[in-house]
Amino acid sequence: MEAYTSFASVYDTFMDNIPYEEWAEYLSRLLAEYEVTDGIVLDLGCGTGTLTELMAARGFDMIGVDYSEEMLEIAMEKRAESGRDILYLLQDMREFELYGTVRAVISICDSLNYITEEAELEEVFRLVNNYLDPEGVFIFDFNTVYKYREILGDQTIAESREDCSFIWDNYYYEEEQINEYELSLFLQEEGNLYRKYVETHYQKGYELETIKRLLEKSGMKFVTAYDAFTRNPPTKESERVYVIARESGKCRE
Repeated sequence: MEAYTSFASVYDTFMDNIPYEEWAEYLSRLLAEYEVTDGIVLDLGCGTGTLTELMAARGFDMIGVDYSEEMLEIAMEKRAESGRDILYLLQDMREFELYGTVRAVISICDSLNYITEEAELEEVFRLVNNYLDPEGVFIFDFNTVYKYREILGDQTIAESREDCSFIWDNYYYEEEQINEYELSLFLQEEGNLYRKYVETHYQKGYELETIKRLLEKSGMKFVTAYDAFTRNPPTKESERVYVIARESGKCRE
């Protein structure tokens, strides 16, 4: 699992079309349905902390975990500006540790697709179950196999801004259901000088049935799934799926 490095500095610039406010509202409504309207919530794969800040503004005591030091540095700059009491931890979600349990865990923006081995994703679920309060709620999203195969696979996406640009080349491997994407970044330094940076990342597409099976093996209880940002069940053409699961007793080795 690769961490964002150079891309972290321009991540928010290129993600300025993401309706984070709407995402936060959607998550808040889902949490409220399971009686989570306050208390400690873990944002697993929090990135630059945009959503973490929005959830903190809604009254949750937020913890953010991410694998990228560069992304967390930006998140902490936002925390300094907002003055909100958010705890950020530089940890790998495959082996994260908390000081105690939390009321809910959220993980969105396809963070879990970076886990490309089923055994490792099962371990993430097991850790979430371990750190949730009894019957605590886990809400997460994932990109589907359909999205990588039919939408992103073997596509090139490019975007240019005033002081930075990127080329995003996708390569989808059907047998492994893994999407490789190569990010070529061009960042302005001084005058008209641009420096090129290249990062390669991998994401695995998952089917809902696989997610259900891994949740069950981890000791969690699958509750429901939605086509992202709706209350409709997923379809064969769903690109992003939201899953709600609950703590169901702690696993003992």
